[in-house]
Amino acid sequence: MTQRIELEARRKSLIQWLESLPESLELDVATLSSASSDASFRRYDRLQAGNRTLIVMDAPPPFEDCRPFVDVTRRLSDVALSVPQILAVNLEDGFLLLSDLGNQTYYDRIQSGIDDMQRQSLYRCAIEALVTLQHASADGLPVFDATRLLEELQVFTEWYVKVHHQTELSVQEHEALNGIFEVLASHVANEPAVLVHRDFHSPNLMVPLPETPEAPGIIDYQDAVKGAISYDLASLVFDARTTWEEAQQLDWAIRYWERARQQKLPVPDDFAQFHMQYEWTGLQRNLRILGVFARLNHRDDKSHYLDHIPRVLGYVRQVAQRYRPFIPLLRLLDRLEGIERKTALTF
Repeated sequence: MTQRIELEARRKSLIQWLESLPESLELDVATLSSASSDASFRRYDRLQAGNRTLIVMDAPPPFEDCRPFVDVTRRLSDVALSVPQILAVNLEDGFLLLSDLGNQTYYDRIQSGIDDMQRQSLYRCAIEALVTLQHASADGLPVFDATRLLEELQVFTEWYVKVHHQTELSVQEHEALNGIFEVLASHVANEPAVLVHRDFHSPNLMVPLPETPEAPGIIDYQDAVKGAISYDLASLVFDARTTWEEAQQLDWAIRYWERARQQKLPVPDDFAQFHMQYEWTGLQRNLRILGVFARLNHRDDKSHYLDHIPRVLGYVRQVAQRYRPFIPLLRLLDRLEGIERKTALTF
């Protein structure tokens, strides 16, 4: 009851703010309707404004802070990426009025049915946008260092292992897992650093508008950091919402790597080295995601996130089985899933 009253009060404040904005915006507040929400406290509404639609971001303080969104919008606009134009700002109450980049994400487009030619076109545009994004200024952004990367991985132990699987680790498993976490955190932190979106994947890429057919819209970048150059590529090819087979992952990764080298980004000259980089980075990311999705289900009653766990787990296994340091992780996953493996000698 209290929560409903609070939501109604916030809605009233939002409407009052919109009504106070200049008449030249032609806002039709009566058309305000939900556009989307995400895993945080943010929500988005769409409304008519003359012959166009606009988006309202509602990011309630103290749970959310609009300032990082405003800051990163400027950084991405400076390199001519397609991001929302900020038309009005109310930082005190957590409201932003934004231009509308359309209502179809890459994820929506894929789910509605797409042929291979269309898919490749979309993702080549995304790769080009990613290379451009990595030229944006990262100065002053939070640093995605080893300490932060290591802290993020604890959510896997706490929520995926202990809560979701109701399992306690043995001393040996705990030590082995922490060792793997340290290896991953050190690896990711030691990569060349650029601006990192952090969730550069199908739900946060908008199908290009007709007037900008080669420029996918980019959204949900307020958590951007200065970090590993391979991180956003790992987000793209190991998409937590859309399954990509390894052959497709490799194709897009090679295309990105070639374009990044052309644009003088600090990627290795040897693709094999870069392949290992983004796979290990992807493993760190996907272990965290398993914990986050488990937490969203068990703590926040958002059970639909469980639908994506098998996909993310598949990505984790794909990488872990390729590299010797991650054998203890595979054994733990087998135990959690009740998988018994027979061992045999080979000669």
